[in-house]
Amino acid sequence: MGEVYPSPDKRLGSKTKTTVEKVKQVIIFTDGACIGNPGPGGYGTILIYQGHRKELSGGYRQTTNNRMEIMAAIVGLEALREKCKVTLYSDSEYLVKAMANGWVQRWRANGWKRNKRQKVLNPDLWERLLQLCGCHEVQFIWVKGHAGTPENMRCDELAMQAAQQPNSPYDEGYISQSEIK
Repeated sequence: MGEVYPSPDKRLGSKTKTTVEKVKQVIIFTDGACIGNPGPGGYGTILIYQGHRKELSGGYRQTTNNRMEIMAAIVGLEALREKCKVTLYSDSEYLVKAMANGWVQRWRANGWKRNKRQKVLNPDLWERLLQLCGCHEVQFIWVKGHAGTPENMRCDELAMQAAQQPNSPYDEGYISQSEIK
């Protein structure tokens, strides 16, 4: 639990106490990859908390790079067991700008449309990501890909390895989305 402070409301004259909970601060690095686009794809995620490090990855037979970039963020946030303050680094400008600039919230409010005619791609993943961001305090930060940031380079390795795995599952969201076109 956290520290206990006396109530600042002196009018009550009581011994009411308020609990201040400390929120864990977690760093997450993410990357997505695709061999061809669309094609076999994978994601890599690294979570860092108080010197502990956890690597996660996975892949799909047929997907897109953008889906894997979003999936990497989802998997990282889904790994958290309690509310956390998260700094999430991604080399996907699309992901970072969509979240940091409020694009995704506007798309959702507009029925998952970018404008009156153009549907948003990957609404299934954006919805999951928004729900997870509602459970945590998340700051999205862009990091230049393939520029020597060790964690970003490792996420890229994890994503590429996952994309190359035989017998990966189907990305049901991509399949249903591609059938609509």
